[in-house]
Amino acid sequence: MDYALDAIRLNLEPGNLLALNIILALLMFGVALDLRVEDFRAVARAPRGPLAGIATQLLLLPPATFVLVQVIDPIPSVKLGMMLVAACPGGNVSNFLVWMARGNTALSVSMTAVTSTAAVFITPFNLAFWASLDPDTRALLANIAVNAGDMFITILLLLGLPLAVGMSVRARWPTFAARIQRPLRTTDGAIFLGFILFAFWRSREYLTLDILPVLFIVIIHNAMALGLGYTIARLLRLPPRDRRAVSLEVGVQNSGLGLALIFNFFADLGGTAIVAAWWGTWHLVGGFTMAVIWSKVSSRDANDPEEDTRHG
Repeated sequence: MDYALDAIRLNLEPGNLLALNIILALLMFGVALDLRVEDFRAVARAPRGPLAGIATQLLLLPPATFVLVQVIDPIPSVKLGMMLVAACPGGNVSNFLVWMARGNTALSVSMTAVTSTAAVFITPFNLAFWASLDPDTRALLANIAVNAGDMFITILLLLGLPLAVGMSVRARWPTFAARIQRPLRTTDGAIFLGFILFAFWRSREYLTLDILPVLFIVIIHNAMALGLGYTIARLLRLPPRDRRAVSLEVGVQNSGLGLALIFNFFADLGGTAIVAAWWGTWHLVGGFTMAVIWSKVSSRDANDPEEDTRHG
């Protein structure tokens, strides 16, 4: 792998970039239609599981990624991509994977709600802090001149505002929210995927075997994230269903937000974009695989008094 990887450009014209941002905001709005204030209250009532997952997601994954970056030592743009992915909150698809794995879905939803809200502040901080500790990524941020205030406003508009509006709509018009939720998420997801495929199609001459090493790095990174979540949950003696929820929540990131930030701030760094794009595919593969394995062995945990038959 060499710096030729950075020749890949996923640039979008201003009008298309605006459309992409609107689509991501609508996706977050769709996620928020699943969330209630009660999800946040659940964290306060039974804090051990949610706090374990939230702390692992926001406070442990970024430094663990920094250590992994130092060990692997890829090119600077790939380093930055790994740090950016680690700084993103959990992805909403984790809720489905936790349900599929017969994990604690309520815990997963609570974690998604809190980390998605906290990401407005934590994502730019984590990226700026950990990237500043590595000379290569520090130089990239200096050359690009990313303004922390601009990134905060971007995340607020893409994440914070849609979440607030979506939760308000669910609270005031629950029937309407339930009716539009699935088609909205499906349609926006398909359009978002179309944007990404279009960007890669425009850069198809650069899509060579040079990008495959990034896939291997992403696989290692994702395995570390899944393992970190499960290990912390096990060390804290959380029940099996909670361990599955924490593991999948930490291992399945909001790569859509990562790609949106790349299009807005790092479009000239092909390695950074490739990391987020590969992660967006692989974390679904890794998460789905773990969910299938756990669903197959769930009968072993059936005698656990905390096993919820709703997930059967």
